[in-house]
Amino acid sequence: MPELRVIVVEDEPAPRRLLIKLLSAHADVRVVGTCAHGREAVSMIRQAPADLVFLDVKMPELDGFGVIEAVGAELMPPVVFVTAFDDFAVRAFDVPALDYLVKPFSDARFEATLQRARRRLVELGAAGRARLVVKLGTRCLVVSTDEIDWIEAQDYCALIHVGGAAHLVRQSMHSLEARLDARRFARVNRSSIVNLDRVSRLDRRSDGSMTITLKGGAVLPISRRRRDRLVRLLGEPG
Repeated sequence: MPELRVIVVEDEPAPRRLLIKLLSAHADVRVVGTCAHGREAVSMIRQAPADLVFLDVKMPELDGFGVIEAVGAELMPPVVFVTAFDDFAVRAFDVPALDYLVKPFSDARFEATLQRARRRLVELGAAGRARLVVKLGTRCLVVSTDEIDWIEAQDYCALIHVGGAAHLVRQSMHSLEARLDARRFARVNRSSIVNLDRVSRLDRRSDGSMTITLKGGAVLPISRRRRDRLVRLLGEPG
């Protein structure tokens, strides 16, 4: 499986450190964020694309279920609940969750949970994240994400550019970004997401700005805050 990006949300320092330690022991796992509070978790999950969230159930102010409600179940990455209370397990699977860890948990129990999550993520990827359904009047067009060149924001909708065609979908950029593989698609500015396989070149201009050119000819500006990550993803020399 490709690199697994994980966010850890746990209000108790000891379990949080243990989760980070156990996750970091896997070369193909990258902890992209950690936080101790539910409201902080909502902001982090919205901003940092992740494949999996280890989410504490009982936290002050906003608990784990509140985090999912605030983010939106349809936008929430897959979840492993972390809890000290067995009775939360049934509700966790109603959300649903990939698995749950009851504190205190052993290293062996954690490893079993991680492996179960890996298998389920592969199944989810094969089943639901490789295609988008685009409504065209009374018809629906199934678009493979491999075919997408780039996606452009249009008010509260988005234009999906595929070859020479552009299809309008009534979904937000954030919603679409959450469904795409962040190793293959990247937001280059507030209103554009590109398929990295379609990139033909990066250009640095004399004023310090940068643009990206796609194989189809589209030239898009790269925002300063997204520049470093995009360069890393493309492997372009600094």
